[in-house]
Amino acid sequence: MADDPRRLPVFVYGTLMPGLRNYAWFLRGGTVAEVPARLAGAVLYEGPGFPHAVAAPGGEVRGVLITLVPDRYGALLAALDELEGCVPGGPGNLFDRVEREVALVAGGTARAWVYLASGRVARQLRATGTLVPGGVWRE
Repeated sequence: MADDPRRLPVFVYGTLMPGLRNYAWFLRGGTVAEVPARLAGAVLYEGPGFPHAVAAPGGEVRGVLITLVPDRYGALLAALDELEGCVPGGPGNLFDRVEREVALVAGGTARAWVYLASGRVARQLRATGTLVPGGVWRE
């Protein structure tokens, strides 16, 4: 899936946000734009060391829309898939990469890749997880 011809930006809401630990490891020097954005229809749950976005009507997650450097797009997206435990069709996925519309804080919308908790993980979080207030996660 990392070689998907749709070169969408990536909406990040946890450790991949600028200034946080996984941004430094995976994205520093690999972006051409980073703008504040919001994902409607999802909520955040606390996780061990990182948050999980879960689809939920009426919820909102705040994060950053990241546009990847074009000549490194495939490699960067593959690295993000690996970090997020996302294998296309994988039954053991932690996250699934899905296409969603996000609202830009400055105005307008954009289509983006978003890592949402897989169905198995989302069910567990809905049953026993702790919501992150306001949809804003800080390390």
